Amino acid sequence: MAMDAHPDIALTEPTERRASDEGPALVVVNARCRRGREAFPAVLTALSTRGIPLAGCYRLSRPRRMESVLRQALDEGVRRILIGGGDGTLSGALPHLLGRDVTLGVLPLGTANDFARSLGIPPSLEQACDIIAAGYVARVDVGLANGHPFVNAASLGLASAIARRMSPRLKQRAGKLAYPVAALAELWEHQPFHVRMTTDTGTVELEVLQLVVGNGRYHGAGNMVAPDAALDDHWLDAYTITAPSADPEHPHLGHVRDMSTLARVALSLRSGEHVAHPAVTALRTSRLEVDATPPQDINADGELIGRTPVRFELAPGALRVYAPAPPRLATSPPSPAPARGPGR
Repeated sequence: MAMDAHPDIALTEPTERRASDEGPALVVVNARCRRGREAFPAVLTALSTRGIPLAGCYRLSRPRRMESVLRQALDEGVRRILIGGGDGTLSGALPHLLGRDVTLGVLPLGTANDFARSLGIPPSLEQACDIIAAGYVARVDVGLANGHPFVNAASLGLASAIARRMSPRLKQRAGKLAYPVAALAELWEHQPFHVRMTTDTGTVELEVLQLVVGNGRYHGAGNMVAPDAALDDHWLDAYTITAPSADPEHPHLGHVRDMSTLARVALSLRSGEHVAHPAVTALRTSRLEVDATPPQDINADGELIGRTPVRFELAPGALRVYAPAPPRLATSPPSPAPARGPGR
């Protein structure tokens, strides 16, 4: 069956086909994600149609139940884990998959699906199952925030405040509009904070409205961390948005100017042009230590996982995941990833 790769694929290395059968797959679908409950029968039908044998199939709504199902299957030797849900669901499964000889299959049923977007997996359930059936895999990096794994991005500031407002009910009712709805509600109350960042090359201190640290290219339902970031490049990409209200030469502009800056940067996030905005500081590093005043919540893949201080680092190539066939074998090959260098 022909497959159209997602146009936003963000991998630097071509995928490789698994040489041997990995056996039956476990299917776990998060019933609380945007499309989880109603899509479950379609998932089973699509996998059966493609001849993918199943070791078990579950539609679950409790994270602890999902953890026990994964642990049991892995202890029994299951080597293919197919997860239906959003980025938070995938992130929650990571601790059980890292260090195991398993391959993850992504069924994009969530609100943002940024990990699927970076891999080049289309939002169509049928096409996602085609990719799993084809058997091509990629080795991707996993980000760590104080040891907590994440696949897309972690953030402090506005994005974390938005995550607090992104209730399951809002995601179910608003769908892809949930993020902008929550963002508009948060903007007026948001305050800048002081951040001290230590990278591979030195220390930077800024007054900021937001800090985003990316493993992949996307966060916040299609916003870019950096236009040339990739899931398998062994780098963390980050950007901050400086608060104009902290400028001593223009103190009277205050919160209104902060909001204006956030709005202007937000308009360029989907294209990646935000990295050229004068209020944005972009950097690339293999590790990043962050302290904030006042302390800030840490949002990793849409889930709040703790507070600063935080150390960001990478587990290079730590996750094996099904991805589209190499461009030379695809019906509609994606554009090649841009050339990468050691820094900007």
